[in-house]
Formats: sequence, C-alpha cells, structure tokens
Amino acid sequence: MSILESTTNLATTKSPWLAGLVSALLFLIVCVSWGTTWLGIKIAVETVPPLTASGLRFLIAFPLFLGFALLRGDSILFPRRGLGFFTFVTLCYFGLPYYLLNYGELHVSSGLTALLFSCMPVFILIFSALFLRERIYLSQVLGIAIGFGSLFMILRSQGMNLESSGFGGVLAILAAALMHALCYVVTKQRGTEISVITYNTLPIGVAGLMLFLMGLAIERPDFLAISARSWGALAYLGLCASVGGFIVYFFLLKRMSPVVLSFVFIIFPVFAVIIGAWYEGQPISYDLAVFSALLLAGFAITKVPLERFLLKGE
Repeated sequence: MSILESTTNLATTKSPWLAGLVSALLFLIVCVSWGTTWLGIKIAVETVPPLTASGLRFLIAFPLFLGFALLRGDSILFPRRGLGFFTFVTLCYFGLPYYLLNYGELHVSSGLTALLFSCMPVFILIFSALFLRERIYLSQVLGIAIGFGSLFMILRSQGMNLESSGFGGVLAILAAALMHALCYVVTKQRGTEISVITYNTLPIGVAGLMLFLMGLAIERPDFLAISARSWGALAYLGLCASVGGFIVYFFLLKRMSPVVLSFVFIIFPVFAVIIGAWYEGQPISYDLAVFSALLLAGFAITKVPLERFLLKGE
C-alpha cells in the first residue's frame, strides 16, 4: 500500500470531512504540478534543444516509473499481441507530442501553451464521437464554439497571424494536443486492460532514449552550455511533473468522479498563465484575461452537457 493510500484510508476512518480535505489538497497538487509544467518546459528549452530536452525529461523519469512498477509487481511489457499499440503509444503519446510541445515553447509563452493544450479534452470529445459513436450534445457544441472562438481572439490579441513565427509554435502545440486526444480514445478501445503503470513505464523509457539519440544526431547539443536552471527544470519535469503529478492524478481517478477530476484541465491553465506572466515579466492584459475565461468556460460546458441531466430528471 502506498503512502497516499495509507493517508487517505486513515483520513476516511477518522472523518469523511478529513478525507474530503485530503482529496481536495491532492487535487490542488495536481493542478499546481501540471500548471507549472509549462514554465518548466520554457526554462528547459532556454539552453537545451527541444529533441534533447524531451529525451532527457523522460530518461530522468523512467527509473522512478520502473521502480514504482517493481514495487507494485506490475509488468512493464504490453501484451504479446499489443506491439502495434505499444508503438502507437510510444510515438503518438510520448515521442512526437512532447517534442512538439518543447518546440512550440521556443516561440510561444508558457501560459498560452497551457491554454492551447487545454483544447485536448475537446478533441477527445470529437474523436469519441467519430470512433466510439458517443453522443455529442447541443450544449457541448456550443461550448466548443465558445472555446475555439475565444482561442482565435486570444491568438489575434497576442499578435499572431499566418506570417508570424509564433504561429508555427501554435500549430505544433495544437498538434500535440490532437495526438494526445487520439491516443486517449484509441486507448479506450484497445488498452482498457493494461494497467496505468504498464502503459507509461516502457513507452517513457523507449521514447526518452529515442528522442535523446535523435537530439544527439540532429541537434548536437553542447552539454557544457546547458545552464543550471535548465538542468533544474528538466529534473523538475522528470521527477515532479511526470512522476509525481501522474501518480497523484491516477490515485484520485479511483476516488473522485471522472467529471470532477477532468476539471484539472480547466484549472491548470489558470495557474500556468499567472505563473508564466510573473516569470516572463509580462502583465496579463484585459483582453487575455477575458478571452481566457471565456475559453475555459466554453470547454467546461463540454464536460457537463446540460441535456444529459435534463433527460435524467425526466
């Protein structure tokens, strides 16, 4: 039994109120952890090229995931007939998307990156309708329209157009969110019996090694030129954001409503925007604050379709 499980079980035994407080604190930890990830990436790529930075992050995280798998007795190997799925997860969840995120943050602020990536649950909704034949409600369509309309206004207020160098970074981040969403939906089809430890451990190790070797060959990084700040950011991303945030999130997934927990994706961009603005010394403009609030509100609507509750009430 993990420390988290022991703490929560003790809290539940003593008081339901205390158990709720522990869950709320863990929820906040996930929001802060994932909200600071984007600033960590921004600092890492200041002196580390994006391919190399992605690989180093995963190589730092892999031993801890491996140790966690050994402690729990979980296999790190996918089922024998799952080689194609393993390759898909390694490339489309870990490999290419995280390189794109690192590349995108060379041109886009950490706060805007988080806002762009918050589109990912909406892409999941769309892919679920296409591949899993799940129903999309009218209120969800309205939420998608509000969200993407606000995103367009945010990009315009930030001065990004088809000719700007930052637009390539925007497309890279959206592509990463799109691939993550597709991976979640395919996993729902083919990977429901695979434990979360198995799902993450070996793909992280293989993707990390692949990205690092590609970085050595293509980017030829000068390791002596990497700043202590970037090394610290990589360590934080590997140890805290990847491992710590992952463990707490999936721990909560077993104890909270998936709908409630999914609001992590709405809340962490708020932390990212505030922290990123503070670090980069850029005040949050009125337009950015308003359109960001509309974007997150629109995406929040997609998570709570009103028609579903109206139908249940009848």
